[in-house]
Amino acid sequence: MSNTPVNNGRRRFLTAATSVVGGVGVVGVAVPFIGSWNPSARAKAAGAPVEINVGKLQPGQLIRAEWRGKPVYVIRRTEETLNALANHEDQLRDPQSAEPQQPEYAANAYRSIKPEYMVALGVCTHLGCAPTYHQGTFEEQVEGVKDGFFCPCHGSKFDMAGRVFQGVPAPTNLVVPEHSFPTETTVLIGVGQGEA
Repeated sequence: MSNTPVNNGRRRFLTAATSVVGGVGVVGVAVPFIGSWNPSARAKAAGAPVEINVGKLQPGQLIRAEWRGKPVYVIRRTEETLNALANHEDQLRDPQSAEPQQPEYAANAYRSIKPEYMVALGVCTHLGCAPTYHQGTFEEQVEGVKDGFFCPCHGSKFDMAGRVFQGVPAPTNLVVPEHSFPTETTVLIGVGQGEA
């Protein structure tokens, strides 16, 4: 033990200086740590809305796009296809789309905002495979139905409104994502009608 007198001024200065340096260190560590809670640019882009130009889409044609890592099918349905949707409702598991597989504004006979355009995730509701589009050859899968989707993995079948047929593994209709038509020739996937 030393008999030297205690310099309280120096002690206060060192305590204050140490506290300031420690506080700066805490802030220096906390800012990047808290910043790491924000989604990365890649994650933000993965969930960002996707705009699809449908201006050159001919009746019967399908456009595939990707949104949130999943395929999206946009099809311009023919008048004949639209008229045929009511002809096979007795063969469907959920013909009135009672299961909430679509936004409220698409809970109608066509499961779409504009009857002419079908917008659906190209993901089978059974195990997530990608159903294939059959135009004019779907009668090989379902008698009396010309166009539709067939999942080659386990045999699930969907009509041109994305409604699932009875007796197949898929339990529900194809999912209709939030979407809107900001112009006559573009569909925006990921932003619902009235939100754009």
